[in-house]
Amino acid sequence: MPGGPGPSLPDARVVLLGRDGCHLCDEARAVIQQVLAEVGGDLAEVDVDSDPELQRRYTEQVPVTFVDGRQHDYWRVDPARLRRALG
Repeated sequence: MPGGPGPSLPDARVVLLGRDGCHLCDEARAVIQQVLAEVGGDLAEVDVDSDPELQRRYTEQVPVTFVDGRQHDYWRVDPARLRRALG
């Protein structure tokens, strides 16, 4: 990942980095939950504003999706692409 090592994230198959009041985060969460209901896996959410480093690195990209610890998407989640990543 550019800018050094990746952030410290929860141990979950999919991590959604978002913030309160973010409509794109709500949309991303719904897509992720739908895909995970089909293929299995767990979701953890992290508030970007809870950590100054996360806020500095990702505030302009929220929501950011990580799959297996690697950045996968930002702003929007494509369900087909997420299925492939989880497959």
